[in-house]
Parts: sequence; structure tokens; C-alpha cells
Amino acid sequence: MNLAHLLERVARASPQQSAIFDGTELCATHGQWAERSARLGRHLQAQGLVPGDRVLIFMRNHPRYLEFILGAWWAGLVVVPVNAKLHLKEVQWIMDNAQARWAFVTQDLVPDLSALTGLEGITEADSVQASQWLHEGEPLANITPRALSDTAWLFYTSGTTGRPKGVMITHRNLMTMGLGYFCDVDAVSSQDAIAYAAPMSHGAGIYMIPHLMAGARHVVPVSGGFDAAELFALGAQVGPLSMFAAPTIVKRLVDETEAAGHSPDDCARAFKTIVYGGAPMYAADIQRALRVMGPRFVQIFGQGESPMVGTALSRQHLADVHHPRHAERLASIGVAQTPVRIRVVDAQGADMPPGEVGEVLIGGDSVMAGYWRNPEATASAIRDGWLWTGDMGALDADGFLTLKDRSKDMIISGGSNIYPREVEEVLLHAPGVAEVAVVGAHDAEWGEVVVAFVVPAEGAALDVAQLDAYCLEHIARFKRPKRYVLVDSLPKNNYGKVLKTELRERLKG
Repeated sequence: MNLAHLLERVARASPQQSAIFDGTELCATHGQWAERSARLGRHLQAQGLVPGDRVLIFMRNHPRYLEFILGAWWAGLVVVPVNAKLHLKEVQWIMDNAQARWAFVTQDLVPDLSALTGLEGITEADSVQASQWLHEGEPLANITPRALSDTAWLFYTSGTTGRPKGVMITHRNLMTMGLGYFCDVDAVSSQDAIAYAAPMSHGAGIYMIPHLMAGARHVVPVSGGFDAAELFALGAQVGPLSMFAAPTIVKRLVDETEAAGHSPDDCARAFKTIVYGGAPMYAADIQRALRVMGPRFVQIFGQGESPMVGTALSRQHLADVHHPRHAERLASIGVAQTPVRIRVVDAQGADMPPGEVGEVLIGGDSVMAGYWRNPEATASAIRDGWLWTGDMGALDADGFLTLKDRSKDMIISGGSNIYPREVEEVLLHAPGVAEVAVVGAHDAEWGEVVVAFVVPAEGAALDVAQLDAYCLEHIARFKRPKRYVLVDSLPKNNYGKVLKTELRERLKG
């Protein structure tokens, strides 16, 4: 089954049902969305693209994002949505690795289309070509058949090697995620509306699937991103919104609620369900959110390798204040979602007793097919059908999972994953740098921020502003260190390994 069949089914049953909004402006009904996607699919096939070819999407949040994804699927293609915050050099690497043949972009991200090389074609989202492909010509008569095991979404997530890895997410993976949403996160109806305030290249965009299953509405804020006041106004106009949000966004929504004097009734009119995840959220923060905005929150834990599917801390769990272990549950990330099993194991793969810390494993139909063109990484991550997440945690006797630490040194800042090795490799090429170690430091707003400890080369006089400018030339702005600490040497053990734990302790002082 091809995921495009979800849109075809809804379009046949309710062609006049409102589907895609640009703010409060209706852009497409489900019937129009399906027809445009079918047309786009034919145009892509006319360019010589065949089932399984990759189509890159490097766009800010945009109403046509959804039409481009479904059009590519209609033609049997694989979409490669790319983080809009990335540097063009990083996008070029992903494009080359994915062997993408076509790309859809927005002009703000790629003002000069020649900046991306090696493609057979590139389409700007608001161009005449894009409009013609969506509105002119004969649509494909039939959706191109795809097996459930075929890749639908190639998601690039940074790795500890310093290079991104392409996660092969199949039609089955996303179908499983969509059905699991109804079981464990929220019941969706055709009257609901999902707002894309977080990047559509990531979890927010993936949540298109369950809302498409229900024939719900899809709302892209005019700002293209997160603006708390805009979301409150938008929710009041088009109906209560559901959305995915990093803890940083949740905190800002709560701040706006208090600052603007919104009542619980105002919150209920503006928001139906706010799913938070992507980074730990402190118990005090979710308690404040519940107190100020009411019972409209659900926490999920997953990874790109098991998209949005791992554990869930439901409304009921959050509201069960009389449970004797409610405080512990608030600090957890919930219980296994219906489509998967969760295990905590030691290094040999033996299950740990309740309360003991080990590596978190996920098993089920949401687990990726593997890493694109990287069999070694695939063999390391998936063993005997289980995804080894690299996250350390403990299961209690009731099945609630609490994360303790990450075996990888990943930094999560504002819901975005940042890998120290990637930043270190850039800084090590900067003039005058001998050694560097990057760690995360606690931050009240962002969760964590990137801090670089830098050892100057002998005789070199490093300038922090120049280091920052160098990072901006080579990596995305959100990945660059927020602070540079110049040191004479880095702490190391007897084997020469940098003691990052000691560096983190220094930052606490």
C-alpha cells in the first residue's frame, strides 16, 4: 500500500471537505489536494523519475509542502525532507548522499537555484512551474503501487561520526505511526486541525499522517513557524489546534498565556492537543503548563529511527494526581505505545530488572528499514529486530520509562538534535585551533546550549568572534556554540580520551 491511498480515500469520500490552510485562508479541499498531487506525480514521471527515486524538499513551512510530499508518493517516489535551518553545504551533502534527482525549495532558503548542484531539476515552491505542475495537465489515473516495506521518507539525522545518516522510513513505518497516534496520543476527527508551527521536515510533518487518515484540516501559520500570539489567534478563528511542540515551545506558549491573561476557556478554544517531545521536559515545567493551560498535553518519546513511536505519557497519566507515584510518572516519558515493545538491557542484551539503568530498545513495525547506504550502522543499530536507541533509562514495575542519560553525547537544544562531533570537526579546521571538545550546558529556555572548549595551537591567538564566524560559514546557525571557552588543555584519562563529564562539571561552577 502507498500512503497516497490515504489521501485518495478521503478525497473520494469527502472531496469538498476543507484540507489545507495558509493561516485562515483555505488553499485546498481534500479533492483539490488529491487532484493536484496526482498532476504533480505525472509531471515528475514525465521528467524521467521512476519509483524509488529521491525528491529533496528544502523548504520553510509552506502549504505546498503537503502537496509536494503527496505528489511524490503518488508517483512512487521517496521524499527527503531537509531541516530548513541547515547550511547549504550541509544540504548539498545530504542531496548527494541521497542521490536525489529533483528538489523543491523556497526562495528564502535558496535564493540562487544554482547553489545546489547535481540535480536534474529544481522547483521553487511559489514559481510559475510549481503552479503549472499542480494545476495544469492530466493527473495520473492511478497511484503508483508501492510495497509497505518500500521507503517513503528518507530522514537525515546527524550521527556521532559527524556525518548525517539517512533513516529509511517505510510506508509501513508511517502507517504504524499513524494508527498508533489514535491509540496512544489522541483521537482525531475530520473537524480537527493540526497546526505546523514546528518544522514540517521532522515530527510535525510526520503527524500529517494520522490527521490525513481522519480527513482533518492542516493549517500552516502565515509566519511559517512558531509565534505564540499568532497560534492563539489562529486557534480561535479556525478551531482548536493540535500540534507537535518541543518543550521550548511549550514553555513559550505558557509564558504567552500568562502574559496575555488568557483564561483556561481561551486555551480550550485555541488548542485541543499539544504533543511535546524531542527533549526532556522538567516535571515543574509540565506541572506549570497543566496549571496554566489545562489538560491538553501528551508527551511522546521516539527517534527518527522509530518515528514518533516509542512511549507516551497520556492525558490520563498526567491528570492522575492521586496516584502514589504521580511525581515519578511526571518525570518519566510514559509507557510503551501500542505498536511497540520497550526493553531496557545491559551491554549483552539481557533485560535489566525494574529500576535498573540500561540501554533503551524499541521493537515493532515502526522501526526503520535501516540506514541509507550504510549497512555497518544498520547492523549496529538493529540487532535481532530491536532498535538500540543509544538512550539510557530505567523501566519501573508498572512499565513507565524514565530516561537517565544518553550513551551518545547528543545535545538537544530547543528540540533540535546537535551532535558534538559534528561541531568539533568544523572547529578543528579553523585556523589556530589545536584541540576542541563540545558539550551541552543546561539552559532554562533552550534545555541545553552548545559550549565549545577550545585549545589554541602553539603561538596562536584565537578570537572568539572569528571562531563564531567560521562556524557560521560551515554549519547551521542553530548548531554553532553559544559560548567558547579558551583553555590551555583538555582533561583526559590515561588513554587520552577527553573527560567531557569534567567539562560539564566546570560549567556548573
